[in-house]
Amino acid sequence: MTGTLRKRDVAILLIGFAFLYVPIALVVIYSFNASKLVTVWGGWSTRWYGALLDNAQVLDAAWLSLKVAFLSGVFSTILGTMAAIVMSRYGRFRGRLVFSSLIYAPLVMPEVIMGLSLLLLFVALDMDRGFWTLLIAHTTFGLCFVTIVVNAKLAGFDRSLEEAARDLGASPIGAFFQVTLPIIAPSVIAGFLLAFTISLDDFVIASFTTGPGATTLPMRIYSQVRLGVTPEINAISTLMIGTVLALVLFGFALSRAFRGGGGAVGRA
Repeated sequence: MTGTLRKRDVAILLIGFAFLYVPIALVVIYSFNASKLVTVWGGWSTRWYGALLDNAQVLDAAWLSLKVAFLSGVFSTILGTMAAIVMSRYGRFRGRLVFSSLIYAPLVMPEVIMGLSLLLLFVALDMDRGFWTLLIAHTTFGLCFVTIVVNAKLAGFDRSLEEAARDLGASPIGAFFQVTLPIIAPSVIAGFLLAFTISLDDFVIASFTTGPGATTLPMRIYSQVRLGVTPEINAISTLMIGTVLALVLFGFALSRAFRGGGGAVGRA
């Protein structure tokens, strides 16, 4: 009976993975299709990757998306880490409920509502929609995820390590950067990668908060897909998949390095 249940669980797990990753694998494979028709295999070719180099609109959109994703990831990580520290160390301060609600609200709020509210805010402030409004919107959305990830790590943090550093003469800021940050670094990196990926993938909020001359890559892909899926779109998607995968592997390696450093701090 146990063996049967285990086989059933493995089968369900494989079906779930296949449902998630087989379409991604097909996108990658058909990005090397020599045929102009997506549904017809015409042999292996890299012609569509070469075509991307001649598509200035796609390249500009990709560069804009990467720039916004990186900057919003950095700002979200800084602000989200600060918010997590406030929530974990100053658990009972006046207005904590309101502060926590403001942090968690964007997570449960529909993206359409959030995008519309940000649009109304920018209109009220008479801000021209473009790069900066898009950056503000993605930072606002991303810091919520960073706060949750870092706060979960700080919940189990041993503050005696930081107190020991203070007793040895370290300043509060020095103790944070020398002791606390190396220990919570894996969560900080995970929060950055999550904010980066969410910004790179976002379409709904970007469509409300961006303007002419600031078209993101998801918006560019959507505008082309409405005219029909081409192998060039598969090539764009493959490059996005490769970028995110490379960042995940880099973040995993960096997290392991920080864990080693954190372990050394803990043993000391």
